[in-house]
Amino acid sequence: MKQLIDFIPLILFFIVYKTDPRTLDIAGHSVNVGGIFSATAVLIISSVVVYGILFALQRKLEKSQWFTLLACLVFGSLTLAFHSETFLKWKAPVVNWVFAAVFAGSHFIRGPVLIKRIMGHALTLADPIWTRLNVAWIIFFLFCGAANLFVAFTFQEFWVDFKVFGSLGMTVLFLVGQGVYLSRHMQDSTPSTPKAED
Repeated sequence: MKQLIDFIPLILFFIVYKTDPRTLDIAGHSVNVGGIFSATAVLIISSVVVYGILFALQRKLEKSQWFTLLACLVFGSLTLAFHSETFLKWKAPVVNWVFAAVFAGSHFIRGPVLIKRIMGHALTLADPIWTRLNVAWIIFFLFCGAANLFVAFTFQEFWVDFKVFGSLGMTVLFLVGQGVYLSRHMQDSTPSTPKAED
């Protein structure tokens, strides 16, 4: 569910992007609505609002949510400042690849892999299963980043559609696949006992 919350600003972005360009009078100010730049402004504002509400309710945000918000602010602001959608096109690939690098890096530091740190409180699985699951997340993020980059610069007329619905579809399919994979191993898993350090 937490992963799906990230798509709320994207859906609002998509709606404004697809709106026929028009000028609205809001509180005595003329505001252009429709197209990439007004959609980018909505993406920034809605991201701040969504994550602001989450922070107010939970008194915290996860590191991934802070990073997603920061990326939105940086790439969105650059898009508006330079009036170029190229910056926004790089947001999804960069965010996905950074997540892939973080998951991959957890294999080389002491302690459990990242996916076990995230989900270990809710599931008991053998360490090899956690490792495979972590690798699956690495591959997923690498693939999502590459797919977003390819579509953004090859099929420019479809990149916004793919950014929203393609990314959402890939995420849902991956989470379903993860659920099926976990269901095969959860029944065979036994609680692990702490090991003494050598």
